[in-house]
Amino acid sequence: MDSSTRLIHQIMRSILARWVSIVTISAVSVAGIILVVSLLLIRGQNQMLIVQKSQLQLEIHTLMTELNTVRNEDQYVKNAQLSEKIKRIQTTYTSALSAYETLLDLRAISANTTSLDTQFADILSLLSHEQWSTASAELQTLSSNIAQAKAKFTVTAINLTNVTQSNTAPTSGYSRQKVTADGNQYVVDIVAGDLSSTKVIVDTASSADCANNCPTLPLSDYVARNGAYAGVNGSYFCPAEYPSCAGKTNSFDTLLMNKNKTYFNSANNVYSTVPAVIFLGSSLRFVGQSLEWGRDTSPDSLIANRPLLVSGGNIVFSGAGEPKEGNKGNRSFVANKGTVAYIGVVHNASVAESAIVLHELGMDNALNLDDGGSTALWSGGYKAGPGRNIPNAILFVRK
Repeated sequence: MDSSTRLIHQIMRSILARWVSIVTISAVSVAGIILVVSLLLIRGQNQMLIVQKSQLQLEIHTLMTELNTVRNEDQYVKNAQLSEKIKRIQTTYTSALSAYETLLDLRAISANTTSLDTQFADILSLLSHEQWSTASAELQTLSSNIAQAKAKFTVTAINLTNVTQSNTAPTSGYSRQKVTADGNQYVVDIVAGDLSSTKVIVDTASSADCANNCPTLPLSDYVARNGAYAGVNGSYFCPAEYPSCAGKTNSFDTLLMNKNKTYFNSANNVYSTVPAVIFLGSSLRFVGQSLEWGRDTSPDSLIANRPLLVSGGNIVFSGAGEPKEGNKGNRSFVANKGTVAYIGVVHNASVAESAIVLHELGMDNALNLDDGGSTALWSGGYKAGPGRNIPNAILFVRK
């Protein structure tokens, strides 16, 4: 190889070496660039993740705050407050309704109720302004005032002239007497009917079951159309003037068989625990529960009411009944002592006190009847009442 050729080879090797060096350096640079870019991308992604995490944490915190607000204020607290408000409304409404119906009973016996009417109107105003506590306290006062007015009117209305003190029941006819029982004196109007000469019947204004807008009559009409010599109001019923009786006015739901042998409310008294008395012609049978009696039509009549006061010569009612039964009032009853039947009214007494009075009079059995504004007793004229018109009555008829 000549010198020129060697020179060319040297130059070529130098150029090739430089090119390889350049390529190597370039490759390294490109790899570095790619690495740097990758690192930057990863770092950017981490920053984005950090930002997204912060945003999610903020959203979670916001949601938890809203949830706690809903729990503690919007729903739970508001629902609790609403429930308490509804409870107050129900309680005061029930008390107001009871007071109003008691006031109606007082009006039925012709008492002057103007001041009590005004007091009730003021209570309604309190209720309209949601002043529950004040209204509740005023309702208690009103109930007490009504009871006092009723007791005062009862005593005033009864003619106590020549009323004798006696704990012995009459054997026939009508008697007004003072009976001492449990250390207190009670005025009793009572009619005795010996079953050897007296037939006891139940008459009804309706000829069959009636659920609403039922017919009623004054006690005197029942007496007149049956030629009876005495009569008393019958079972509890729903007076038309009571707000709670809407849709069932003048109806009664206890068992009864009238003088025509027609049974009333038979279907809904198959398992009834309401006491009853059956008039069998020459005797009376008292049962503690209506379910003890079938649907025999051989007796003269049957009537159910509550509570049973005396059974087998023993007091069987001590006062654990409806609140109204604990108030003083006129308490009608039907009872027997041997073969003598009795109807009458214990004046100004609770139901439990009337049981004590009838026990003192020596009754074998006694059943409470409707009372309040329905109280009425007839014997040659009204001895108590006349009260409101009634759907049924117990009558003494001569045999």
